[in-house]
Amino acid sequence: MTDTPLPQDAPIPEKDPSRLSLWWQSDFMYTFKRSPVAVVSFTVFALIVLAAIFAPLIAPYNPFDPGSLNLMNGFSAPMTPNAFTGETFWLGTDDQGRDVFSTILYGMRISLFVGAAAVLFAMVLGITLGLLAGYVGGWTETIIMRVADVQLTFPAILVAMLIFGVAKGITPVEYRDQMAIWVLIIAIGLSDWVQFARVVRGATLVEKNKEYVQAARLIGRTSPAIMLRHILPNVLSPVLVIATISLALAIIAEATLSFLGVGAPPTQPSLGTLIRIGQGFLFSGEWWILLFPAVTLLVLALSVNLLGDWLRDALNPRLR
Repeated sequence: MTDTPLPQDAPIPEKDPSRLSLWWQSDFMYTFKRSPVAVVSFTVFALIVLAAIFAPLIAPYNPFDPGSLNLMNGFSAPMTPNAFTGETFWLGTDDQGRDVFSTILYGMRISLFVGAAAVLFAMVLGITLGLLAGYVGGWTETIIMRVADVQLTFPAILVAMLIFGVAKGITPVEYRDQMAIWVLIIAIGLSDWVQFARVVRGATLVEKNKEYVQAARLIGRTSPAIMLRHILPNVLSPVLVIATISLALAIIAEATLSFLGVGAPPTQPSLGTLIRIGQGFLFSGEWWILLFPAVTLLVLALSVNLLGDWLRDALNPRLR
């Protein structure tokens, strides 16, 4: 029995549209769409990130342009016309007449940049040391993990303050304000690499004894190639969860350091700097200078933490 050939003018079957959007119908996206907390957290976080990126277009004023400031607008209450200039500001102004809404938008840029860069630095350092400790073993593993154990005995914020103080002390005076943000990133990153290294080391100890790693050794793969091309992709799932949660902790650490006066410079204030400035006027009646930056920091950290909790559950098949 022969198959009947199709006529030449037969219509070509259309592609299934669902195949073009398999990522949207994957288990990961299905879990995401079924979790209201994850959807709301991601939406809030995405809006904050977009607002920070497009701050120059959204902010009605440039709070860091001295030529645009008017001291007569100082201490204007939210949505209340100023008694001298008659201008109205959505979230009020601070003691220098800067629009609080604009300062929050620009402050979020510093906080998000420092937090993301610090987590990326800590992740790269922690993954590298964790892979070396788990795969090489011996004295390499002993030295790395003992350093990690010693660092865990100190609070992360104190380690960050120590590293920031030492790095700032060896930086020339004329470059301190310019390098303050980068020193802050290094300080937070060096205080947060341990958890990445410990998780990656534990996963590497499991993966390096599996058959695919032994097969890679048999065909002559070098150790760096095995670690990067074979083991690393299989240990990234818990790393992504830790990175998400660490982002919120890094943002809070930056805000804490800036609040204590050892973080972002006054010329580049972050949310922590704005909270420190507002704290000085809290008991004099200008509550909005502190409240709105603090609420913004709270919403940002909470959204990232909730997103990290959902990501941990979504990537763990035992919790499905």
